[in-house]
Amino acid sequence: MAWKFFKLSEFDCKHCGQNLMQSRFIDKLDDLREEVGFPLHITSGYRCPQHNMVVSTTGPNGPHTTGRAADIGVDRARALIVLRAALDLGFTGIGIQQKGASRFIHLDDLEFGRPTIWSY
Repeated sequence: MAWKFFKLSEFDCKHCGQNLMQSRFIDKLDDLREEVGFPLHITSGYRCPQHNMVVSTTGPNGPHTTGRAADIGVDRARALIVLRAALDLGFTGIGIQQKGASRFIHLDDLEFGRPTIWSY
């Protein structure tokens, strides 16, 4: 599958290189990129269960292990633009980290019961 703004390899697990991203989710990210009009840097895409256990409190079954989640390195005014567009496009999980050196927005389209928007 080819996308206008992303390569599948951008979503590889940083631990093992595995990549089980869902095409439909990357389609949605491609739409988001088109909407915002500026590049979106993927800081974390697919995570194997082992890697997710090390970097997240969600354990071996967190959103990134489903292939339907990604973190985008973005801050300040552009973060607000991404947030608004993500809500309009139907992303159901939005985590916002906008303090310190590592600023990003987590996006997913999962449906299990948790807040739609949260902060880290």
